[in-house]
Amino acid sequence: MRTYIGSMSMRIPFDNSYARLPDRFFTRRNPTPVIDPQLIAFNADLATELGISPGEKRDLAETFAGNAITEGSEPLAQAYSGHQFGGFSPLLGDGRANLLGEVIDKKGKRRDIQLKGSGPTPYSRNGDGRAWLGPVLREYVVSEAMHALGIPTSRALAAVTTGEQIYREQGALPGAILTRVASSHIRVGTFQFFAARRDVEGLQTLYDYTVARHYPEIDTPTDLLNAVIDRQAQLIAKWMGVGFIHGVMNTDNTTISGETIDYGPCAFMDLFHPDMVFSSIDAQGRYAYSNQPNIIVWNMAQFATCLVQLMPDRDQAVKDFTEAVHAMPDVIHRHWLQVFGRKLGIAKATPEDETLIIDLLQAMANNRADFTNTFRALGTEKARDQFLNPKDYDTWEINWKQRLSGERDSTELMQANNPWVIPRNHRIEEMIQAAVTGDFIPFETLQSALAIPFIEQPSQNTLTHPPTADQVVRQTFCGT
Repeated sequence: MRTYIGSMSMRIPFDNSYARLPDRFFTRRNPTPVIDPQLIAFNADLATELGISPGEKRDLAETFAGNAITEGSEPLAQAYSGHQFGGFSPLLGDGRANLLGEVIDKKGKRRDIQLKGSGPTPYSRNGDGRAWLGPVLREYVVSEAMHALGIPTSRALAAVTTGEQIYREQGALPGAILTRVASSHIRVGTFQFFAARRDVEGLQTLYDYTVARHYPEIDTPTDLLNAVIDRQAQLIAKWMGVGFIHGVMNTDNTTISGETIDYGPCAFMDLFHPDMVFSSIDAQGRYAYSNQPNIIVWNMAQFATCLVQLMPDRDQAVKDFTEAVHAMPDVIHRHWLQVFGRKLGIAKATPEDETLIIDLLQAMANNRADFTNTFRALGTEKARDQFLNPKDYDTWEINWKQRLSGERDSTELMQANNPWVIPRNHRIEEMIQAAVTGDFIPFETLQSALAIPFIEQPSQNTLTHPPTADQVVRQTFCGT
């Protein structure tokens, strides 16, 4: 069943570096072929960025199903460890993913191309290594929406169905494979893999590789820790600004590059509540919306623990790293203040503006206001309509308008920072249910609207509506 693409018209300009690292960093493993791959979606604009010549539709389906190995590809499954819901697993790794290789895009940036759902690997832990259609489409839609929202993220390059059935708790489901692109798939858990084994040589090799690939301007592990802390702080602040809940902020899902990755039981809030949880596997609310800043600090503490092994004076390193991690909440807060300040039309928010932001969020929570629609409509009657008691909004609005009196271009700033449309959970579920029956029109409609989230599209107004009582999605699920 395996074919090689040398005879086909598709070309991917692979330039692989991770595959040149020592063998203990990964296991070389080809994707497992599937019966009947059919292309669902192909991100032509992203392919152009990556210098990919797509060729025929059939070539795309065969390649992004793993049936065809493109010239230059060196497929492998990466090894890593990780804390999952606070418990450490010394060996995780790519249990259903396959790194086809890397390309250098048109801006000179190195990027991974990875299949997700491409079959079992040595890290599958008795799993089938596959994905079903629902999670593949969810990640495709949400990752591309996050990109359009200006949030660092992995990207979706392609999605295919496999012609095979995948068995989960719900029964038999259509199989699918996602092709995603990331600056890299190096995680906190990758560092933990070597640190847990006291493999200082491997840890040093990983550090050197990571610095060369992502942070060439830095000189020491201390610099790397501070750089990753700042990127993650910015990322979390941006998540908070759009009401995004990752759902599985394990250390193996926390990238060193500062990108959002692994969209499992993720969700965007409709009605605002700071303790909102959707993930079916997060029974204790560890990864609730309001707890995400705390968890990223915890994850960075685990990263710091790994880097200590690289320091000549470990006692001093513990002191320095502890200081950096303890300072992180303030770093997150500074970024959070600027994110929410811009959402209120304040170009450079000051600490004095925090009360204004918190008062609005508290009023929204008390009045079951829709997160996205409230911010988008600020200053209009539509914002007032979001509140069960509109007078709560009126009281807040007086102070807000007084604060804006010294701001210029506040309306334009708000429209550029408050999206008109997001991938709402009930629309995602409707899209998945339609796709299972072979109807991909809702998927295509969502993709089109979410590509320009800050521009009002009257023909797609229904995508901005909060769910009715019978449409509410209370839980989201992983695809494993």
